Amino acid sequence: SDERVDRLSAIFKPKKTIRAQVTYADIAGLEEGAGKAGFSGPLLNQLATMDGLIHVIRAFENPSIPHPSGSVNPARDKSNVEADLLLNDLVAVERKLERLADDLRKGGVKDKALIQREQALFTRLHEALSAEKPLRELALTTEEDKALSSYAFLTRKPLLTVFNIGDDDKEPELSGASFQLALRGRLEMDIAQLSPDDAATFLAEYNIAEPSLRRMIRLSYDLLGLQSFFTVGEDEVRAWTVKRGATAPEAAGEIHTDLREGFIRAEVFSYDDLMNAGSVAEVKHHGKFRLEGKEHVAKDGDILNIRFSPPAKK
Repeated sequence: SDERVDRLSAIFKPKKTIRAQVTYADIAGLEEGAGKAGFSGPLLNQLATMDGLIHVIRAFENPSIPHPSGSVNPARDKSNVEADLLLNDLVAVERKLERLADDLRKGGVKDKALIQREQALFTRLHEALSAEKPLRELALTTEEDKALSSYAFLTRKPLLTVFNIGDDDKEPELSGASFQLALRGRLEMDIAQLSPDDAATFLAEYNIAEPSLRRMIRLSYDLLGLQSFFTVGEDEVRAWTVKRGATAPEAAGEIHTDLREGFIRAEVFSYDDLMNAGSVAEVKHHGKFRLEGKEHVAKDGDILNIRFSPPAKK
């Protein structure tokens, strides 16, 4: 959980505290060669609904838990799954190109130019996938991105790789890729079942700065380009999630559509400034309390109060 919510609740002592939620769906492991055999419809449907993917790779030795492939080899497992995702998308792109070619051969299409633009786009996708390049790495225009929004290409989804290491293993030196993490799965599970005080003692004994779950949640936010802002008061302290780069009205819309439509101003101060000052009054005293208009870009840790004009009743 976000410790900032707990600290805000300690200051404002609200009747209700609501934290942001991150949902992780466990689909179990993929069988080796799943991409060649083709993913099942239910599995594809489940993957298609996800905003991003997390590939958890076994990197611990345990003779009592045999590895399906006969040996523990994280590099092999990582490569195999990524190849399966690529192959799934490649097959889908090839089918689309075949349909487009058939449409042109049949003639009588209303918008030949549109089909030709689609052919050019899907040919680029095919070239990238054939070169083992995931589609998330392909630079697309806004128009192209919109055109692909209805296709559930798995390699377009952002991917976080998590290496599950043993309790006594040292964290491996990961490559320069931003979205990689190593965690001690069994140890983390034990820690999650402890009280906060006991967990802190446990972490100190193992020289762990913080539970890896928190790091994974932060990386998940980075992966999806998300950030948190807060609303505070005696009734409620709440964390909200919004895309990075969102304006104040867009952030207000996460709270309620009326706040976006009738947006006038946002009262804004930062979580860090509140923690440094100790109270809202001190934030104002130090000139850190601001009134911002529609062009203000919300930042992670902003505390917002929206001034708005209620829309006229229809």
